[in-house]
Amino acid sequence: MKFETKVIHAGIRPDPVTGAVMTPIYQTSTYVQEAPGKHKGYEYGRSQNPTRTTLQNNLAALENGKYGIVYSSGLAATDAIVKLLKPGDEVLATNDLYGGSYRLLRQIYEDFGIKSRFVDMSHLDEVEKSISENTKILWIESPTNPLLNIIDIEAVSHIAQSKGILTCIDNTFASPYLQNPLDLGADIVIHSATKYIGGHSDLILGAVITNDEDIAKKLTFIQNAAGAVPGPQDCFLALRGIKTLHLRVERACHNTEKIAKFLRNHPVVNQVFYPGFEDHPGHEIAKKQMKMFGAMLSFNLKDDNVEQAKQIMSKTRYFQLAESLGGVESLIGHPSTMTHASIPREERIAAGLLDSTVRLSVGVEHVDDLIEDLDQALG
Repeated sequence: MKFETKVIHAGIRPDPVTGAVMTPIYQTSTYVQEAPGKHKGYEYGRSQNPTRTTLQNNLAALENGKYGIVYSSGLAATDAIVKLLKPGDEVLATNDLYGGSYRLLRQIYEDFGIKSRFVDMSHLDEVEKSISENTKILWIESPTNPLLNIIDIEAVSHIAQSKGILTCIDNTFASPYLQNPLDLGADIVIHSATKYIGGHSDLILGAVITNDEDIAKKLTFIQNAAGAVPGPQDCFLALRGIKTLHLRVERACHNTEKIAKFLRNHPVVNQVFYPGFEDHPGHEIAKKQMKMFGAMLSFNLKDDNVEQAKQIMSKTRYFQLAESLGGVESLIGHPSTMTHASIPREERIAAGLLDSTVRLSVGVEHVDDLIEDLDQALG
């Protein structure tokens, strides 16, 4: 089954009671049992929900995985994965990553004895020499947030496998339409389904997909035991959004390519981070592991002019100043004070994230309007 067909049909069946084409919203907290312990596979709304089951099956198919587990947010999904570890274990993560992931790893789990270190995973030798006897998970984003670095998922997964370490890929920036890390050797794929999967900025939801039955059982147990589950309404909205995932992402990718070229030639812009450029250090790897180059980009201003960056972000009309990404609308943001404020400034600067860095999530509007908007804001 091709991807464009999967988003409509994989794991989805008409409602057996009414024949409804769309999966119903099973808005119930509990289920009648025929006898104690004898039920139809559903006991309690935190443990199971038919709308949620359909979403999990659909997401697993989109990532070419066997098991999908969804959570109340992307960070709840991250939290569940870290709960697979025990005190003394260590996460080795890429040094350019979402600020919320950094905050969870450093400010929550280090107090429980689970340590994290951050390295530039675009250099494979850095990955290999940084692995210690306590390292249990390699945590990868590719493309990274917000500097669009590309990490060779297949190569890093091979390193991890040779050392008996799990590889977890945050695939949020790419979406299942552009990249399937399980096919490249990863053990776990995670999404903030709030973003491209939902696609309309109207839900909060996280997802984990794996082919490993033992991991899936543990994550399903954590899902129920910790209780960070999405409601059926959000699951329904995610299923609805998925049906146009390929259409939205493809259009947004085409828009982003044109916007990246425009920005690169603008006199006030210093550097544009976009893996579609042939001189991007990860361009060839991105070509190998992605279908297109994505709909995210970031750029720095000349002289690292922070006040100018803030003025630009306040002047756009169609690019709305807001956190998040992956919706049909275009967004503009300031990572240093918004999505990545949790990361200490010295660490941000060391990773290449400057105070003037601006991040764009390009939507599906007409590209001419978006370029005109950026042009007037850049002045």
